[in-house]
Amino acid sequence: MKKRTYVDKPLGDTEYLLENWGSWRMSGMGVPRYVSPLAALMNQCAPEPTAMSYVITDDTAMLVDSAIARLIARNQQMGDFIWWYFGSKWTMVRIAETHKMSERSAREIIRQGVAWIDGALGDVCEAA
Repeated sequence: MKKRTYVDKPLGDTEYLLENWGSWRMSGMGVPRYVSPLAALMNQCAPEPTAMSYVITDDTAMLVDSAIARLIARNQQMGDFIWWYFGSKWTMVRIAETHKMSERSAREIIRQGVAWIDGALGDVCEAA
């Protein structure tokens, strides 16, 4: 699978922030859960390898999460596409096939959603 890059692209900083939010969401961060002391000790001895890496704080991720929730309330399809592409790591082709549309149309909807989130987050994207 081709690695997503965001350098030298319009709204690249927002897409990078959304990509990090998706990795944060999939890693289970921000989800309260109990871990027994014995399990924590065993995990230190033999840690599980993780392929996902992200650079986002819980506070910033929650701001992004809130912006995506507002987008879903405002425009269901656009918000869902953002959620699937960045949050669930679906490909553009998979999103397009699921909704019986062209990949180009799905890509345009996602770009519009990224622009909406960029405006909703304001200066948070520049700090990322």
